[in-house]
Amino acid sequence: MKRNLLLALAVVGFLAGAGEFSTLITQAHLHENSALTPDNIPWGPAPPVVRPGAQFAVLEGDPTGSSGDYTIRLKMPDGFRISPHWHPKRENVTIISGTLKVGMGDEFDANKTKAFVAGSFAYLDPDMHHYVMAVGETIVQVHGQAPLQFNYVNPEDDPSHKK
Repeated sequence: MKRNLLLALAVVGFLAGAGEFSTLITQAHLHENSALTPDNIPWGPAPPVVRPGAQFAVLEGDPTGSSGDYTIRLKMPDGFRISPHWHPKRENVTIISGTLKVGMGDEFDANKTKAFVAGSFAYLDPDMHHYVMAVGETIVQVHGQAPLQFNYVNPEDDPSHKK
């Protein structure tokens, strides 16, 4: 009787341990998709809404979705510019590396920009007209609510409309 009880307890213990192990494996697999290090960020070409030369990575969510959170990164070479534009939803920006010069208004004026170095954070409320320029290779992280929309003040500045 004692032997059967010990055997039953051992089986229950094994099954409980297997369940915990299975949960740990599942959680580790899910964590692989939700945690990135700099060497496994999925960089690719930036969308056509910015001119060629920048790289783009979606870290989470779908910036083109109808709703939900998103986090993206944009890697820009030295001197890369984005003409005056605005977004209908708030934009939260963290400078990961390099320096991002940001100006406000409808015309690009490098003399009217403020430099944000690595570690800086800024948010831009909806409809704020702004423009940016990278000093050195610059990586920025942007997060907010989808959809991320890019509206150029001057429609001729929109590279997605150029052929």
